Amino acid sequence: MATINDNYLKLKAGYLFPEIARRVTAFAEANPNAKVIRLGIGDVTEPLPEACRTAMIQAVGEMGDRANFKGYGPEQGYAWLREKIAAHDFQSRGCDIDAAEIFISDGSKCDCGNILDIFGNNNSIAVTDPVYPVYVDTNVMAGHTGEANEKGEYGGLVYLPITAANHFTAEIPTQKVDLIYLCFPNNPTGATASKEHLQAWVNYARSHGSIIFFDAAYEAFITDPTIPHSIYEIEGARECAIEFRSFSKNAGFTGTRCALTVVPKALTAKAADGSDVELWKLWNRRQSTKFNGVSYIVQRGAEAVYTEAGQAQIKSLVNFYMENAAIIREQLTAAGITVYGGVNAPYVWLQTPNGLSSWDFFDKLLHTCNVVGTPGSGFGAAGEGYFRLSAFNSRENVEEAMKRITTAFKQ
Repeated sequence: MATINDNYLKLKAGYLFPEIARRVTAFAEANPNAKVIRLGIGDVTEPLPEACRTAMIQAVGEMGDRANFKGYGPEQGYAWLREKIAAHDFQSRGCDIDAAEIFISDGSKCDCGNILDIFGNNNSIAVTDPVYPVYVDTNVMAGHTGEANEKGEYGGLVYLPITAANHFTAEIPTQKVDLIYLCFPNNPTGATASKEHLQAWVNYARSHGSIIFFDAAYEAFITDPTIPHSIYEIEGARECAIEFRSFSKNAGFTGTRCALTVVPKALTAKAADGSDVELWKLWNRRQSTKFNGVSYIVQRGAEAVYTEAGQAQIKSLVNFYMENAAIIREQLTAAGITVYGGVNAPYVWLQTPNGLSSWDFFDKLLHTCNVVGTPGSGFGAAGEGYFRLSAFNSRENVEEAMKRITTAFKQ
């Protein structure tokens, strides 16, 4: 008889966002006339930039012409897109990243999980708490953890609490860890890391032979010019870091799917015999074996992000969502609710009012205000007592949601 991967049985009852969807669906069915406003998941609402749409339409036309038709593309992504990414996103910021070190993919969420394919099962792994659930759950699925305790913490993982006391930036661990997940601007807290903080992490990783998985999916929302957009702005990062980026939030590609992962060719890890192995070669082999690349049409759309028109349209989109974040911050603060984030990130992290637990506040917000957010405890034990609101929505919905919340919870 066929057997299953028993590691899946260690996963908690429901992945955070499906559980939210289940509760919202049950409420909507019981209250069909309620106008539910969703400020929960980080899905964008505004249309794709015109430059991207135009490029994709042109690419569709090319696919109807035998002379220009494209079949399987290079698994690593077309060179013309990787070259623009390297020049604009990295080299312009002084990062020593070559186009050959960039891999185009269908999502940074996928890559954050798939990267584990090229690492062994005996690595010690550090995650922040609260944390983007994908980092934890994919390690559970891969068999890198023990069972979860009553707090939902898995044995085998090193949890690094991020709290208001440390400005939601994890302190360097005292013990040695091999793989480190860092996300800045942070999901869910909206916190950012200074150059000095990231330098401390790079120094730690280099001294211990560790690898940093740096999730920069929200870098486009950084407004403070002193805050690094890439880990590779930090001296020595090429020797210890892999970076993940996405077109989902800045260009609205959540439903179109295009992202990238950077694996420097100087980056190595140890084989069982103690020899150094280039991770670029392993990731290239993994992608060539398990992935057929992102469609030509989508990559042409992503390329248009780097045109003059595309840059202007992306900036307008980012500014729109950040104006939403400012409204959320200002309105909640005026109502007496303590808030964090929302300045260099599209997420506002708030302290639940009246001592409510994260899920109790979720239910009260849904049933009283017909607004959906994300319970902080769903991101980890240290997220209890907090709640995440997303700025990804229409201006009308954001303003209406704040009116409802401030009326219900004004202190």
